[in-house]
Amino acid sequence: MVIRVVLNVIWLLFGGIVVVVVYALLGLLFILLIITVPFGIACLRIAGFALWPFGRTIEVRRDAGIPSLIGAIIWVVLAGWWLAIGHVVHGILLCLTIIGIPLGLASFKLVPISLLPLGVRIVPV
Repeated sequence: MVIRVVLNVIWLLFGGIVVVVVYALLGLLFILLIITVPFGIACLRIAGFALWPFGRTIEVRRDAGIPSLIGAIIWVVLAGWWLAIGHVVHGILLCLTIIGIPLGLASFKLVPISLLPLGVRIVPV
């Protein structure tokens, strides 16, 4: 428990806060555009996950349905690829140092949810 808190604080110091702010601003922008509200809610959910990634994971919802699949395809084409590539690059940069390896793994953990944010939920480990 204490290790998770320490890792989460270090994560925030080494780039996590930037990730949270980007997702929060993107989420607010999507909510303001009305038609993209589901994407905005997904971005705010990812921001919450990025704020405290250690001790939580994502789980696929089997009951998400066809609208979630259609939204996921639109998301991947418009924004998902770029966000996923950003997390991979951030993870690689963090993994260049020994102490940054757990933080890089946390950045890699954000890749699936940034690529396909609809139809998943964030659950405690």
